[in-house]
Amino acid sequence: MTNERLRGAMASANLTKHALAERLGVSTKTVERWITQGRCPHPGLRLKAARVLDCDETYLWPELLAGRRSAAASLSELVQIWPTRPEVPHEVWRSLMKQAGDHIDVLVYAGGFLVESLDFVNVVRAKAGAGVQVRILVGESDAPEVVARGREEGLPSLAKRCESTLEYLRETMDLPMVDIRTHRTTLYNSIYRFGDSLLVNTHSYGAYASKSPVQHLQKVPGGRLFAHYMDSFEAVWKTGRTVT
Repeated sequence: MTNERLRGAMASANLTKHALAERLGVSTKTVERWITQGRCPHPGLRLKAARVLDCDETYLWPELLAGRRSAAASLSELVQIWPTRPEVPHEVWRSLMKQAGDHIDVLVYAGGFLVESLDFVNVVRAKAGAGVQVRILVGESDAPEVVARGREEGLPSLAKRCESTLEYLRETMDLPMVDIRTHRTTLYNSIYRFGDSLLVNTHSYGAYASKSPVQHLQKVPGGRLFAHYMDSFEAVWKTGRTVT
């Protein structure tokens, strides 16, 4: 079975089989076997190839997502878990925001604590100025999903809080690296991505988001958790409406 993902990644990087082989210190025939016979290189070479091609190794060799290796890798993705969101130290939030060097992605209904307690507006401004891509999804205040969540959580002000967060963020909307959208989806988790780190605030019926657990995940080769939650983010992102 041919590896078309690897072939495509090489084409995108303008690398021939010979050129990739030279970069990796292997023979051209070895690279040829990876492509035409679907062979999977050993971990060191996989990681090196993924870096050269600027791809995740699990994209180039999706078979890594199956079996024990993936389960072990996924376990290693979990850095820490806190019983409630307020128990996540502000220093953790600030540190993760500071180290984000390529992407910041946020999926919330309101996420008011970000703009009210963590100076998130200035973080967005500074990171966008440094070339970081910032994508933020906030709940659409009149969405049935937002109304239902407010009722279920006993938080009738949720819709207003969504609007308030957008007002805080409005001054960043014209920045070239910032894209803010509203969404009308049922929110099962609030997602906060800072580079290769992810904070996932789970939601429990009848409880405020702040009273529910938060997982800290770190992207690692072969892990599935980080990718799982980011797939969810991307699905919502596609449905989002750009704020004007």
